[in-house]
Amino acid sequence: MDKKSISNQSWAILIFLSIVWGCSFILIKKALIAFDPIQLACLRISISSLAFTPIMLWHRKDVDWSKWAKFLAVGLTGSGVPAFLFFMAQSQISSSVAGLLNSLTPIWTLLIGIFIFRLQFDRTKLIGVFIGFLGAASIILLGSDDLTGGNPWFGILVIIATICYGSSVNMVQAFFGTTKPIIISCVSFFLIGPPALIYLAFSDFSTTLMTNPQALQALGAVSVLSLAGTVLSTILFYTLVQRTSAVFGSTVTYLMPVIAIFWGFLDGETISMLHFGGMALILLGVYITKK
Repeated sequence: MDKKSISNQSWAILIFLSIVWGCSFILIKKALIAFDPIQLACLRISISSLAFTPIMLWHRKDVDWSKWAKFLAVGLTGSGVPAFLFFMAQSQISSSVAGLLNSLTPIWTLLIGIFIFRLQFDRTKLIGVFIGFLGAASIILLGSDDLTGGNPWFGILVIIATICYGSSVNMVQAFFGTTKPIIISCVSFFLIGPPALIYLAFSDFSTTLMTNPQALQALGAVSVLSLAGTVLSTILFYTLVQRTSAVFGSTVTYLMPVIAIFWGFLDGETISMLHFGGMALILLGVYITKK
């Protein structure tokens, strides 16, 4: 396979992931109509883990189990912890705002790569970091309840989730450069799945499913989110990071906020100049840090 075809495939994966993950925020919103954030996070992790289990069993002999702690760290930072943070955040902020703040991921990817993984540092990139954080701060500090869909301070939970994403991406590049993406994905979820399944078993999930008339719709939303937005997309994303770099892979966030705002607008969310101004500053910051 020549270099050009690899490049074209990488861009195709990037665009696909941007669209799929851009739709994830509206799916989170639709799932919250029946279940609480903790149940939904555990449900997303459980569905993904169960889907990955047959694949993990098939590849079990190819797994380097001496790296189990690193697999666990990738699973927790890349999917486990962010799942809880996003569902909790979107119980108080709109899907549009969550999608915008998620665009900070490449900036955190760069900062963590520099200060923890000792990647090459260009001081001029600090300007981009500052501009990106300025955009996020404007949305949180200037956003009213009407503009953000609730309490704007819950946007900080999304920012913490982007720190987790930045950590996970760097760990994949540093620790699993030669490991098959399918193995990274299935083993990570196999390790974080059991606690989520146990929690669901002892919660009132089953009761809500049988009694709440909107439960099936919510279950459908989180199932699509899990299978398309997590299982399929995680494999593709780790493939993309291996083929290119952690920073290039994290640029899926360029198109994601546009998709998130589009779905938010269709769903009746308030879209203002603050949203577009914040998005412009964040994406400008991302562009400068990558340039």
